[in-house]
Amino acid sequence: MNTTTPITPRDLTQQAPHSPRYRIAGFVIAARAVDKCRASLAGTLGEYHYDCPLDNMLFTFKGITSAEFTTAVQAAKNYEDIGAWLLHNGTPKTPAEIKTWSDEVEASSPMKNPERRGYFIENCHKIGLNPEMNSMFDWLEADDRHTFSSRKLAQPTPVIVHPAYAPK
Repeated sequence: MNTTTPITPRDLTQQAPHSPRYRIAGFVIAARAVDKCRASLAGTLGEYHYDCPLDNMLFTFKGITSAEFTTAVQAAKNYEDIGAWLLHNGTPKTPAEIKTWSDEVEASSPMKNPERRGYFIENCHKIGLNPEMNSMFDWLEADDRHTFSSRKLAQPTPVIVHPAYAPK
């Protein structure tokens, strides 16, 4: 039985990265950051940005740099390798801390940040979302769907989450 999920290259000019909701070892954003990192290295990042404010939420929480994460991604054979690396590098975090942080980030909205509110409102309206009712992750997923709606999307690679870090 295969218990690992290989990291398949994603050409982000042709398909979206993973949803920021997909969790690796309990961490939101991680699978999306892996996809963008790999695409950046391959020159297939398209309009996406690696080491962006979203990625840096993860890097800051874990006390790592984008360069360290990039090195880990280059060495990883699967998403579980990245999960193990996140758990053992940077600032130590308990499963409860990881879950709390991930849940809070997943539910967060730029509406609460005066510096980002206008951008969020404008971009939500462009794709038909109500910024008062949607989270940052809702907007990112809708934007991905909107961007690639005229193209056939590849099915996302499922990410296996260690049971200790699975949402309950």
